[in-house]
Amino acid sequence: MKAKRVATRILLGVLALVLAGALILAGVILYDGMFPAQRVTDMTNVTYAGPDGATLHGYVARPAGAGPHPAVLMIHEFYGLNRDIIKKADLLASQGYVVLAADSYRGQTTALIPRAIFLVVSTPQDRIASDLDAAFRYLAGVAGVDKTRVGAVGFCFGGTQVMKMGTRNGDLAAAVIFYGSGPITDPGELGLMGRRGPVLGIYGEQDQGIPVAEVRGFELALRARGITHQITVYPGVGHAFVTSTSLAQPGAAQQAWGEMLAFLAKSLKGRASV
Repeated sequence: MKAKRVATRILLGVLALVLAGALILAGVILYDGMFPAQRVTDMTNVTYAGPDGATLHGYVARPAGAGPHPAVLMIHEFYGLNRDIIKKADLLASQGYVVLAADSYRGQTTALIPRAIFLVVSTPQDRIASDLDAAFRYLAGVAGVDKTRVGAVGFCFGGTQVMKMGTRNGDLAAAVIFYGSGPITDPGELGLMGRRGPVLGIYGEQDQGIPVAEVRGFELALRARGITHQITVYPGVGHAFVTSTSLAQPGAAQQAWGEMLAFLAKSLKGRASV
């Protein structure tokens, strides 16, 4: 009986710790939502109409000259639209592209992993898709943009969204997927991907969330459908290895960014409309 009482106390203690941890986590998520360290509206410079009448926000970076320029829709990681993605948008714009960094969470952003996960699972997936489709249409209509040369680049969560957009948007002139989770391995699920432009997939060999076997499965699916593509798995790096900070240092991030620039130059700059 004594052993049973001890076991019960231990179990209750463990349950209490789990409950306390859950409450603390919920409190952190709630506090970060009410008092965010940064606000999307402080970082964006354009608004456009969402599919349900909502006002959506984005950040547009422009190159020099009047154009018409090729354009890129840039989709953020699971943290939401933040300073890191804006820096990458500016960096890409300096190469001759009009870049729209779109907000997928309608004003929500965070620097905390728990809340980032919460945003991913709590934001309706169909709304994310329709909001990003609205962003693509807006970008195609921006002054100085050649609407026949609009591609998309996404990181992490954004990479997954670019992959999904490619399946439903046959007008996508180029798709760059930086370590998007859930690579499509069934050729039948690729939809409209590659109808007008090629696909570039960039992944990390040590990414614990995206096994190399899944990446190779995606590559095989693209090949089976005859979609022009290039897939690169960078050795010695894991997930989310391309950031505005890592791009300042020699290594895999710079190499991957350079690969993306060469891909976009061939896909978008090499096919200007007449």
